[in-house]
Amino acid sequence: MRSLKPWVRRAASALACAGIASTATVVLQPATGGAAATRTVVTWAEPPASVPNFILPFYSGAFDTILNLYDFQSLMFRPLYYFGGNTDTEKLNPTLSLATAPIYSNHDKTMTVSLKSYRWSDGSQVDASDVVFWFNMLHAEKTNYGNFVPGGLSIPTTIASITVKTPGKLVFTLTRSVNPNWFTNDQLWQVVPMPRAWTKTSTAAAAGSGGCAAANFGTADSKCAAVYSYLSRKAGYDPTKPTATNDALPTYATDPLWQVVDGPLHLTSFSPTGDVTMAPNPTYSGPNKPTFKEFVEKPFTTTSTEYNSLVTGQIDVGYLPTTDLTASTTTPLKGGKNNPRLASSFNLVPLDGFRISFIPYNFKSKGDGGEAGKIFSQLYFRQAMQHLLNQQLYISRVAKGYAAPEYGPVPLVPPNPYISKLERSNPYPYSVSKAKALLRRHGWTVVPNGTDTCRRPGSGSHDCGKGIKKGTKLSLEVLYSSGTPELKTIMTAEKASWATAGINVALNAASFDTVIGTATPCPKGCSWEMANWGNGYVDTGYPTEPVLFSTGAFTNFGSYSSRTADRLIRQTQVTKTKLTRSENYLAEQLPVMWQPNFATSITEIHKGLKGVTPQNPIGTITPANWHWSS
Repeated sequence: MRSLKPWVRRAASALACAGIASTATVVLQPATGGAAATRTVVTWAEPPASVPNFILPFYSGAFDTILNLYDFQSLMFRPLYYFGGNTDTEKLNPTLSLATAPIYSNHDKTMTVSLKSYRWSDGSQVDASDVVFWFNMLHAEKTNYGNFVPGGLSIPTTIASITVKTPGKLVFTLTRSVNPNWFTNDQLWQVVPMPRAWTKTSTAAAAGSGGCAAANFGTADSKCAAVYSYLSRKAGYDPTKPTATNDALPTYATDPLWQVVDGPLHLTSFSPTGDVTMAPNPTYSGPNKPTFKEFVEKPFTTTSTEYNSLVTGQIDVGYLPTTDLTASTTTPLKGGKNNPRLASSFNLVPLDGFRISFIPYNFKSKGDGGEAGKIFSQLYFRQAMQHLLNQQLYISRVAKGYAAPEYGPVPLVPPNPYISKLERSNPYPYSVSKAKALLRRHGWTVVPNGTDTCRRPGSGSHDCGKGIKKGTKLSLEVLYSSGTPELKTIMTAEKASWATAGINVALNAASFDTVIGTATPCPKGCSWEMANWGNGYVDTGYPTEPVLFSTGAFTNFGSYSSRTADRLIRQTQVTKTKLTRSENYLAEQLPVMWQPNFATSITEIHKGLKGVTPQNPIGTITPANWHWSS
């Protein structure tokens, strides 16, 4: 699975060398949970400064977030194949999927999907036409879809035809043999069957009149484009104005369109500021039916306000900012001693996500006087930046042990079978002297704690690099997500470290939604230079990274392009080759700046609330499983 970028549920204490003071807030009331047996509401804390902002399960890259997909949409609209959920693995969850595991045949060129018995809340069956509806829309609007890889092997270009054998059975003929592990984990997680009630082009039109679900695969592009235009605008996204404000958010809970659900919950209240209330879907036909009356998602602008709500008993599942940690841990997989103000009512359960953490470089950036993208294109510069990150210091001093280092495209934690020896070894260990030497060797005048300048322009092996003019300054910018003081702490520390080699980086804080909305590919060039939304990108069990690092991929945020990377990634998609070659290449080539992988969430769970654990490394929540103990 590849679900975009948004885990900000983490926190950090001040790093002494950065001079950032703790932001923990003193509160007067103790945590009060109340009697669990009398509770009928479950309240969950959203990540700080990050709220759900898109309801249609067909989305552009700007809305492709865990918070939207798995903490909001999938509670109402179930994916065809559900990954994660109420397990401690990122793998396919057969129980929560709408279909049984796909069966591959014909040398892995044919795939058969059999649906289980689910119903929509309007009484209709979830059937093959609902699956075809989603694929037809993708065929028509792939350029408006966040996980499409132009010229690559992503769906829908890998699909030659879809044959509906029965209302509950589909056979996919693929354009070539594929690696079933890759195709299931990396492609099929995206598919979300959509109801016939959505197949229309106006509010007054009859359900199904749009003609997008009834047509054979790929034969109704114009009809599906019209349906997409209607649905997307109803969700608040105008494809012709992709950066416009979503003005449909206030209608999410009142629009009948979004009340046709097949998941365990339906929306009863939605605020543009992030206050979300859901109730059990009375017609839900799947497993694990909710036992509570309401599920509430509560927004917070900062970690300190969320902590206050934990202490005063206003939320049942939240996260402990590391500014409020009172004990360190020796492993991010196991929690240390809980904060004494919470220990009587909450259990501390750290969650380490199966994800990679990084800051993307924008290789097409026109920042720094038009030179930023050209600077980022130089491997020696990326190596120098990586050498200046003291990951182990940040882990011990900032995260208090609730983090792991990140050296490449496969996470070190949780343990997985794909990590290579090279990646474990850290190809670019912290070294200010090596960073300075790289810059001097390539024609830069290094001014520690000042700003380096290019003294030797040109494309030679000892020059600044192609297109970089004489006198160009290493004066760059990182846009990062506000709302978490720990991220400011990290960015401030990294800025100070880069400065030791004369790389002058300005820090610019903005909301999470602003950061992910800005850090998008711009093949023709744009102004953003580097971006940090908090925690990188989520993986499932087969981290091949085609949507991150393949040329032209819509979630290749910085427009990185390498023919070698494309070839190595493609091998993992069409053969059962090991990931080692592509993994090692990307670890060495640094398409992004690898960052410490902080615990996704140092989760606080009310002791009376059961079913929340095990937490899933993808970060998905399954509140339908949660229940108050008697």
